[in-house]
Amino acid sequence: MTRKREVAIHTADDLLEIHERSNRTLKKLLEHCRQLDLNEINLELRGFGYPTIRLQLFHIIGTEKYWMGVLQGCLEDDDDRNYPTIDSLEEFRHKISESTKLYLKSASTDELNISRKMLVDPGVERILKPAQVFFRVLTHTFHHQGQVLAMCRLLGKPGDGIYYPLTQ
Repeated sequence: MTRKREVAIHTADDLLEIHERSNRTLKKLLEHCRQLDLNEINLELRGFGYPTIRLQLFHIIGTEKYWMGVLQGCLEDDDDRNYPTIDSLEEFRHKISESTKLYLKSASTDELNISRKMLVDPGVERILKPAQVFFRVLTHTFHHQGQVLAMCRLLGKPGDGIYYPLTQ
């Protein structure tokens, strides 16, 4: 017996809600990291792809900026040195979160669910479905949030309750 594969249809409202909930956890993580001083957020810890808490946080936010830029046809690089503190990273998070919200509010259901060719690097195109790109950003965010929490634990400052909120 062959099962028919169902095609998921994602609406902008659904993705906005998911984005809001996931961004709430990132904001909470940044608040947790405020207890760390500059030496701690810049301390290199072995075993992590991005060796410092600051670089992990920058990478989380920068990746959302990058992929939302891919969806909108606007690739821009950013420099982690522009975000030396938790406060500057929170400002960056807020700016990128607002940009993502604007994109989602203006995106039609077709825009989000129909695969199309996108420029992912200069001269490199891929066929991608925007809703799946959005979900990739979410899984990426939670992966690195876990790494930041592990790093905080290694510094003796474990976080608690920084999970995807299941309820309002």
